[in-house]
Amino acid sequence: MTDTAAPAPNTSGPVTVAITRRVSPEDELLMRAWADAGTQMANHFPGFLGSGWVRPSTGSHDWHMLYRFDSRDSLRFWEESSERTRWLAAGTNLVQDTRIEHRTGIEGWFDDPEERAVDDMRTDAEPAVAPPAPPRWKQMCIIWLAFFPTSLALTYASAGFTRDWLPVFRVLLTTLVATPLMTYVILPRVTKLFHPWLTRTRDAPG
Repeated sequence: MTDTAAPAPNTSGPVTVAITRRVSPEDELLMRAWADAGTQMANHFPGFLGSGWVRPSTGSHDWHMLYRFDSRDSLRFWEESSERTRWLAAGTNLVQDTRIEHRTGIEGWFDDPEERAVDDMRTDAEPAVAPPAPPRWKQMCIIWLAFFPTSLALTYASAGFTRDWLPVFRVLLTTLVATPLMTYVILPRVTKLFHPWLTRTRDAPG
């Protein structure tokens, strides 16, 4: 595989990389074979969760390719590998990268590794479309459910020694403590707890 040591377990959370690649119509079949080879190789790297592609329309020259790793460390291990370097070099004359985006932060909180990433790079006629993020109003509800008790608890916990502080300093302290708690502890757990509701479609029962 690679002569570099595998990354240690990381709890930073999954990350999705979206790359828009432009492909000439005459190179479409070669591009699919090249993309499939990259997926098969990535399958042997630790932390790889899956990949897929989305094509806006049948005649489009742009292909939106997604790949997913369980942490930034696993992603970096793949991106810096000699295998990936050689694979990219093989596709130099087939594809042109036009945009690269790493999905983390608030949007990443609502990504599900098993649903957001497609298991294999599809090579059939229809594109494999990744499931959309939950509606904004549902995301808002989950963020509020996580933020309200956290803010309330911190307000009561700090009331004793911040009673004489100016409001701006009380808010500063609360947000400095609440932000990492929300990002790494509370919001991921609340999202996981309400995952069935977040991913329920309008046609689903209940």
